[in-house]
Order: sequence, then C-alpha cells, then structure tokens
Amino acid sequence: MRNKSTAALLALFLGGFGGHRFYLGQTFIGLLYLVFFWTFIPAIVAFLEFIGFLVMSEESFNAKYNPGLVAAVVQAQPQQIVVNVQNSASSGQLDMTSRLKELHELKVSGILTEEEFQSQKGKLLAAG
Repeated sequence: MRNKSTAALLALFLGGFGGHRFYLGQTFIGLLYLVFFWTFIPAIVAFLEFIGFLVMSEESFNAKYNPGLVAAVVQAQPQQIVVNVQNSASSGQLDMTSRLKELHELKVSGILTEEEFQSQKGKLLAAG
C-alpha cells in the first residue's frame, strides 16, 4: 500500500530524479524524470506534485494510486453501507429524492448490485 505522505516527501526531496514516481509504480515516468533531471524541469514539476499530494485527500490518493485497496474496502463493507442507507431512510433524515439519489450513486460506483439497488429502492418507495 502506497502512502500519501511518503509520496509527498519523495516528491520534495527526490522528485527531480523521479523518486516519487518509482515509488508510485510509474516506472516509465520515473525514467523520464531521471533522464531529464539535468534540465531541472522534473524538479519543478515534482515540487508542484508535492503540493498536489499535500492538498489531495486520502480517498482520492487511494483511488488513484491504491486501486486494489479501494476495491477491497468496497467488497468488505457493502452490507454495512446498505444498512446505513436503511437507517437513514427510517430515521427520516433525508427526503425520498435524496435517498434514491444516494442509492443510485452507490449502484453507479459499484458498491450495490442491480438487484440490491432494486430491492432497496422498493423498500424506500414502499416506506414513503
């Protein structure tokens, strides 16, 4: 698992040589940094990437550089997400449109299957 802080520090200190790109598994881009390090352009780009890593959220970093981790988390917790949607539906915190939109987003992101989506949608419409 790649760490955002490690990538940021490598971009700051070894970015001109492509250290952060090798760490992130982007060997070809790392080699380009290494070949052109003498122009200082990779160092400037790496500094901008360092700032980008600092402002990037953990979720977006993991989605971009740790895709297996995101898939594992999604596979490990789909029932918990469905239960949370049911609880919010029964507590009346969200209106019907918001709840349906949330369910649709879960289906689009792959967290819910089509069958689970239809089942949850039916429960919401029946309760509404």
